[in-house]
Parts: sequence; C-alpha cells; structure tokens
Amino acid sequence: MDRFVWTNGLLEIGETLVIQQRGVRLYDGDDKTKFDMGVALLSTHRLIWRDQKNSECCIAIPLSQVVFFEEQAAGIGKSAKIIVHLHPVPANKESGPYQTSKFPYIKLSFREHGQIEFFRRLSEVMAMKQWERMAVSEPGRTNSGLQAGRVRAVGIVGIERKLEEKRKETDKNISEAFEDLSKLIEKAKEMVELSKSIANKIKDKQGDITEDETIRFKSYLLSMGIANPVTRETHGSGTQYHMQLANQLAQILQTPLELLSPEDLVNACKMFEARKLPLRLRIFDSGVMVVELQSYNEEEMITSALDSVSEKGSLTAEEFAKLVGISVLLAKERLLMAEKIGRLCRDDSVEGLRFYPNLFLTQN
Repeated sequence: MDRFVWTNGLLEIGETLVIQQRGVRLYDGDDKTKFDMGVALLSTHRLIWRDQKNSECCIAIPLSQVVFFEEQAAGIGKSAKIIVHLHPVPANKESGPYQTSKFPYIKLSFREHGQIEFFRRLSEVMAMKQWERMAVSEPGRTNSGLQAGRVRAVGIVGIERKLEEKRKETDKNISEAFEDLSKLIEKAKEMVELSKSIANKIKDKQGDITEDETIRFKSYLLSMGIANPVTRETHGSGTQYHMQLANQLAQILQTPLELLSPEDLVNACKMFEARKLPLRLRIFDSGVMVVELQSYNEEEMITSALDSVSEKGSLTAEEFAKLVGISVLLAKERLLMAEKIGRLCRDDSVEGLRFYPNLFLTQN
C-alpha cells in the first residue's frame, strides 16, 4: 500500500479509462485496510481506487510499478481477489496514504464480482504498456515538469460524457430495431380499419363490399402467407379449431397470424403429431417447451454438445449458445440432456454453471 499516492482521479493527456468495477476492497498484503468499499478504475497508465461514498478519497498506483499479478479464487465467505505484486517504492514517490508497508503486494477483493473481466483487461493493458510509449515520446520532460504541467483531460466529466454517448447509441439502436415493428403496426391498423368496414357492411346489410376492398383484404392475407385464415369464427372454439390451427402453424410457423393466446398456441402445437405433421412439441424436464422437427435426432444433438464441450475443455450455457448459434435457454437444455445420460458433468460455483466431459466414461 505504500506505493499508492493521493490523486483527484482525473485522467491525464494520453490516458484512457479501460474498465471500472464497484464493490472493491483493498488489502495491504494480507491485512485489511480502511479502503473498504470503492470503485477500482483501470486506465492505460494507472490503477485507481475511489471511495464510493467519498469521491474525494482517491488513490492511484502507476502500472509501471507492477511486477506481475495473479488470481485468487473465492472461498466460503471469501470474495475472489487479484493479487498485484509490486516493485520497491521509488525514491521520488509522491505522498500517499501509507508511508511504509511490510508487504510487497496488494490485493483487490471483488465483493460484487467482475474480477474475471477486470483480470482480462489488466492482462491486456500490461501487455501493451502504453505508459512506456508516452515516456519515449516526451523524453525532455522531467517528473517535476510533468507534475507542474499536467493538463487534466477528462476525469469524472469525461466518464459521464462517455456514458451519455453510449446511452445515445443504445437509444439509436433501439429506435432502429422498432422501425420495422412500427411499420407492421401501421399495416395492422389498415387491416383493422378495412376489416371493420367489411364487418359493419355485413352486419348492417348496408351496401355491398366493393371489389377493391375484397382485393385489398385478400392481398393482406396472402402477403402474410395466409390464403384461408383459421379463426374461432370459422372453426369454432374446441378441438376442431386447434386441429386446423395446428395445420396452419406447421405451414407458416414464422409468419404473422391472427393474434393468439398462449393457451391456444400450446394446444395447437400438441396436435402436430396427431395430425402427422412434420413438427412436434417437445417439453423438457425443466418445463421449457420448444417446437422441433420430427426428424430431430436427440442422440446427434447430445453428441454435438459433447464434442463442443470436449473441444473447448468446458463450456457454460452462454458460451455453448454463442458457439452453435442457438438461444441460451435451448443451449442449457441440450447440455442438461447430455448430463442426464452421463456424457457430461457439472461444476456449479459462484461463477455459474459450467459443464465438463465426464472422464469416468473415457478414462480408466
């Protein structure tokens, strides 16, 4: 801890914030310190710690002081930690919270998790050593000159500006994502108005349905792949309705339909096999329901999951989903299927559920 110096937390010219993590406690070697709950900020040049309640309490250590670092796994009642081993205190060190320390290392305790990503980014920053490039590009400036001529570039205001820019970008992406939905809603409004017009004419027996209205209505249905839509009005509300709806679902499962209740959709899917359709409803042990092809081969899916886990050494459901291009929910069910028959085994820890090959089946 005697390598830390007091700072206001503002970033310097050429320095960039890489990652920050809340809920970090600092240890002086193995001893707890008064720096109990704060935000750890990693920049391209420094490791900074700021108190979460008192932003004026802020200390930093140059990354040039780091010799090496390692991970310390979490234990029962103990948070995961990153141990940072340090060079001896430099002669020209500025004032800090500790004048001396009996330990040549510090520990960062991650009480709100996030240590895995922080360790990865720290590894990247230490490999790049950007602080050395800045020192080479400005050889004529002494340490005192740097201290006197520092121009603070961003700091808290800069961080807030970056967060605001990211929020605006997110808003833009959301707006673009809903553009197609807005167009669909507009088209739906046109269909609803046309349907009301036709229904009112039939109900009130006032005037005939024009040929233009008929053509427009049919074109709407055909554009959605529905030549003869199934509704409760045409097929009733019982088994016959669900049987016909099952036929239509099998043909145009990915195409918009008349609005359906979840109950009607499930009941229709249950009739796929009875109607000898190419789809079927699959219910996993967890209760998750999916629609799958009749040609789906469970053994092939289990073998595929086992091959992926064996190739990578271990996988979480999120990693497996990204690897094979399916949803996380379905990926987890496939891994659980492989585990159920003994092909895979699990490690359920504070870091989440991870699956491994069952070596008892392959090794004596």
